[in-house]
Amino acid sequence: MAYDTEEEQVEKLRELWQRHGAPLLTGVALALAGVFGWNAWQNYETTQAQNASTLYQSMMEAVLASDTEASRARAAELAAQLRDEFDHTRYADFAALMQARLAVEARDFPVAEQSLREQLDSTDDVALQEIARQRLARILAQQDRAEEGLELFSSPVSGAELTASREEVRGDLLVSLGRNDEARAAYQAAVDALTDASARPQLQLKLDDLAEEA
Repeated sequence: MAYDTEEEQVEKLRELWQRHGAPLLTGVALALAGVFGWNAWQNYETTQAQNASTLYQSMMEAVLASDTEASRARAAELAAQLRDEFDHTRYADFAALMQARLAVEARDFPVAEQSLREQLDSTDDVALQEIARQRLARILAQQDRAEEGLELFSSPVSGAELTASREEVRGDLLVSLGRNDEARAAYQAAVDALTDASARPQLQLKLDDLAEEA
């Protein structure tokens, strides 16, 4: 259909704009906001990861240099900062394990226990949970709480390496309780879980020691 005058054409364009122009612009604006918002979030995530990585590297450098009380304190401080500022990240998980290690070296078993219990509650990584559980069991045994440590292993574990290391920890705790027959069975279960038991010669030594005492 042709329009008689230029004024009619302008009026028709105005009507079309009123009907479709504003919604179209709104849609474009929302799309652009989504794109820019996503990019901003991606940039934030990248920056956070870089900051966490830098802080983790500083912590590890302090750990490697932890031959003095001051350097050990610095490493513990960085581990605490990493957990506080980057909670619910793998860096925080590793920092919790390091905190516990540093506390054990300082013979501060309550602090080590607290770090590992907090990690068990916060991490969703099954392997890291098991590592924390095994280290916590050893710390409890150091405090004459081996029975409590054994109770940590009520749930099943998967994977040859984790199974072997768990059974070895169980064996050590059972030996500390004088339950040598059960300890021998645990050490043997650890050996059986491994495809190459020669990778852990200490297991056979522990079995031999118990055989001599039998």
